[in-house]
Amino acid sequence: MTPIPRDAHEWLSFEDTKRERTWMFDVTFLESNWTCIFGNGCQGVLTGASPELVQGCCSYGAHFTDAKDQRRVEKAATRLTDDQWQFRAKGKNGTTRVKKNGEIVTRLVQDACIFLNRPDFHRGPGCALHVMAIDNKESYIPLKPEVCWQLPLRRDDEVLDDGHVITRISQWDRRDWGPGGAEFHWWCTESASAFVGKTRVVDSMHDELVAMVGESVYGRLRDYLDTRATQPKATRLAHPVLRRKS
Repeated sequence: MTPIPRDAHEWLSFEDTKRERTWMFDVTFLESNWTCIFGNGCQGVLTGASPELVQGCCSYGAHFTDAKDQRRVEKAATRLTDDQWQFRAKGKNGTTRVKKNGEIVTRLVQDACIFLNRPDFHRGPGCALHVMAIDNKESYIPLKPEVCWQLPLRRDDEVLDDGHVITRISQWDRRDWGPGGAEFHWWCTESASAFVGKTRVVDSMHDELVAMVGESVYGRLRDYLDTRATQPKATRLAHPVLRRKS
């Protein structure tokens, strides 16, 4: 029997004739039990292990997808209070900056994103925008930069010559960060320590997936995966990280 490639993933695709789009989903990741372990074993994305800093993937600031994404976050920042945001005073001078290559990112304060509260803050470490969402019992999705609320999911849209769109929903790998990703000491979708969740990613990231693809498409995806769940495990491919572990 030919061995399964070490990095193999299964994919599901289906057509969306109303939108002239083909949806493609990384079923292997969506059926995995990956979960965010920020502050609970996450080693961060610096060149060496740094769990004590509790920076997660916030060390280099957040990249905005477009001007609309930037404006939305800047508007949300005006609602933050001193109780929620450790660096609110510094934020009065602006929360974004333009890199030499033209990319717009959040400003850095003390070597990490300006919105990242540190371990010495009275509310504890974590994103100030996320803290506000919890306090106000609202979704953090409209508040945080797109890349932040989507991670480690990634959406890519490929427009074909005839206008048809192929949209892929997959896991965000270190190579997706560009050349700098190769310098990360650690990345969560490559570590078995992050595959310890109690539910599938398709369940735990319900809100994020709905925001990325819509309720109808999510429903079709979820129905398919629920049907697969009733079938023998031999019909499903475990995530490469877990296959290597075993």
